[in-house]
Parts: sequence; C-alpha cells; structure tokens
Amino acid sequence: MKFGTALVSSLILFLLIVSGCSAAPAATSPDPVAAQAPAATAPAQPAEPQKALEISFWYAGGKTAVDVLAGIIDEFNQSQNAFHVSAVTQADYTETYQKLQAAIAGGNAPDLVLLNPDSAQNLGAKSLIEDLRPLMDSDPSFAKDDYVEAFTKSAKLGNGVIYGIPAYGTTQVLYYNIAAFERSNIDPSSIKTWQDLGEAARKMAVIENGETVFYGWEPMYGLVNLIDASLSNGAKLFSDDGTKVLVNSPEWVEVWEQFRVWIHDEKIMGIHYGGQGWEYWYKTIDDVIQDKAGGYTGSAGDQADLDFSKVAALEQPGFGSNPSAPLAEGLFLAIPNRDKRELAQGAFEFMKFFTSPESQAKWTLGTGYVAVRKSTLEVPEFKAYAAENPQILVPLQQVQHGTPSSVDPTGGLVLYALNVAADKVEIENISAQEALDEAQAAGQEALDEILAGQ
Repeated sequence: MKFGTALVSSLILFLLIVSGCSAAPAATSPDPVAAQAPAATAPAQPAEPQKALEISFWYAGGKTAVDVLAGIIDEFNQSQNAFHVSAVTQADYTETYQKLQAAIAGGNAPDLVLLNPDSAQNLGAKSLIEDLRPLMDSDPSFAKDDYVEAFTKSAKLGNGVIYGIPAYGTTQVLYYNIAAFERSNIDPSSIKTWQDLGEAARKMAVIENGETVFYGWEPMYGLVNLIDASLSNGAKLFSDDGTKVLVNSPEWVEVWEQFRVWIHDEKIMGIHYGGQGWEYWYKTIDDVIQDKAGGYTGSAGDQADLDFSKVAALEQPGFGSNPSAPLAEGLFLAIPNRDKRELAQGAFEFMKFFTSPESQAKWTLGTGYVAVRKSTLEVPEFKAYAAENPQILVPLQQVQHGTPSSVDPTGGLVLYALNVAADKVEIENISAQEALDEAQAAGQEALDEILAGQ
C-alpha cells in the first residue's frame, strides 16, 4: 500500500542441479561368433530440454502488491522457456537496500532488485548497478518514450547513466467523503487550491465544547504531505547549485504554518500518529470511510483498500497562486553489477514484461499504484474499468505535472531533519519558522560536510 511493508526477513535461494546415471556392466557372450558380430546400434536418445536460467528477484511490498506481482511473475515464467524468475520478498525498501549492499560486497547479489530512488541513485553513483543503456539501445522493442517522464527523470545520473527502469509510481491524492461534501454543499470541482480545501474543511468540521468530533480534513501524518504542499507553493529542497538547504525559505514556512493553524488553532484538521507500523494510516482511512472525517490525503496505492461508493478522488491542488506540483515517486527495477551477461539479459526481459502496458494495467487495477507507461490508458481492460471508476485516473493525471523525487545527497540527513520538524509542527504545535530554522541548520551542516569531502 505504501512504500514498504512486507512478509519475511530473508530467504536464500539455491539452485541444485543433479544429473548423472550409473551404467550396468556389459554382458559377455559365450558364442565367439556372436562376440565378433558388430554391436547393435543403440536407439538415439532425445536431447534433454534446455533448463531455464534462474533469475533471482528481491522486492518489498504489502500483501496486495505481493499477490499481484506473483501473478505477473507466473505469467512471465509461462510465456517463455529461457528464463525463470524466482522472487524473494523483503521486509521493506530499507531492508532491501541494506541486504543488497552486503550481498554485493559478498559477491552473491540477486539478479534483479526493486529499489526506491535514493537507494538506486546511491548504488548507481558507485557503479554497483548496471547502466541499462546498452540493453535498451540494443533492443528495438524497448519503447523508452512511452514511460512517464516524471519517473524516468529520477532514473538518470548526471553522466547520463540510466540505472533503473521505473516499475510503478506513487503519488498522494485527495480522497474525500462524498456524503460529507454533499451535506455541506461543497462542489469537489471548486477545490482549486489548498486554501479552498481549508475553507471546505472549515465548513465540514464539527467542534463541540472546544473538541473536534468531526474533522473537516485529515492530512496524512508525516513528511510527504507537507513536502507536497510546499512544492505546490514553489518551494525547493536545495539551491540550484546544490550547496544550500532551502527548507526554511518563505515558501516552506508559509505552508507549514498554515497546516499548524488548521490542526492546532482552528482544529478543523487532525492527524493520527504513533502505534505499530502503518496503524496511523489505517486509522486515518477508517475515519473517512466510517464518516468521521471529510477526507484525507493518501497514497495512490490506497485505492485497493477504499470503498468508492463512499469516497471519491481529487488531484492535489496548488497552494495560493502556484500550480500543483506534488511528488511523483517511482520505484525502480535495477540489475546489480555482475559478470553473467545472460542473467542480466534475463532480468531485462522481465523488466520489459512487467512494464508492458498490459502488465501495468493489471498492476494498477490490482494495487492502485500508478502505471509507468502512457499507453496503459489504451489497454482495453483498463479503459473499460476507468470508464466506470474514474478515480483510477486521478493519480495518472497528477503525475503528469508532478515533481520527480530528488535524492538527498547527505544520505537522508536533510530529510530526517525535516521529519523532526514535521513532528514539532503537527504534534507539538511549535511554529513552522522555529521548526524549519532548526531543520535547515542541521541539514546545512550535514550538506557542508558532504561537500567538503568531495
């Protein structure tokens, strides 16, 4: 559903090939004539079928995603005889990255892996995963122009290296409670800005004796929602030359302070936080489905879990006069560096199969995640579903004007500082200026150390 829940901690795949037979001793003949006769020609033995090359694939995902992916893997294995993909699930993307680094160092990396952008770029910059350009350029069937640009931009390094193919995308959209909007006479098409959404939340919120019993909106707890709205206010994480952390600029402060006011001063918006794993996420969804809130901001992948007789979807709006520009994050299929070229070719064949318009349609319809191929819209099954369920198109439309995810050159320290600041604003009711000033100072110190070491 989100970026990484999974099933097992580690599995080791062994391919054991056992062959051979024992021959009985030749019989001797008492007849010398028979002994001198030429031996009968043995019937020709049929050639043994060529064994498919095993392609080991590491990935993380929630139960729904795992089930859908397993079906696509089975289809690939049955579609040809040259390669057989065997999948091993990991707990999450962080565990995948950590185990992959150890496996690469030990010379036993998998043949294919699913990575988030930060992990893929870090490994790509160290030449620890394949540059896919040779495989792409030698394959006339590879339709690189059909991939959504917001995702492919994040798969390139400055020197032109392409380290991954986007497997699927995600972005956060608005899911609103249809009945709550109708009760307050709110036209969904009127939500053009975050300020419009704030006004709608103000109309829907019910406050009794100073306590909110019905929240007009529940922005999902955490950093992504605040980053999205800031990007839609023209904010940037880093200066264009990459030397300055900009997270306390007016564009950031204005957005974060507005959310603080909505949550703490007006109490028209609320968040769930804490608990085990994704507990806060499911509580947020439950509030909207159970008619306890007017709507929430959630992942495209939530669509597999939502009841669209009760909710509908909208794209995230811009902030003020600025255009909408929320994150459009892709997850990438990458090939760890290794000498066995035939296995790299097999991994690439599966990449193409998984990102074919037909497979992407199955993936999107099954999980809600965003398809990475533009032509997915023309797949008959997808087209028919979208005609009856227009919410499936909202994430696809949003990523067309989304902001490609950028890599934190400090290895995540700037984003960690921002996460701390988000808790201070959303939970502790600390002013956005104070929280973001502290985040900028911590982030700038980390960035300066990185730049000094280059």
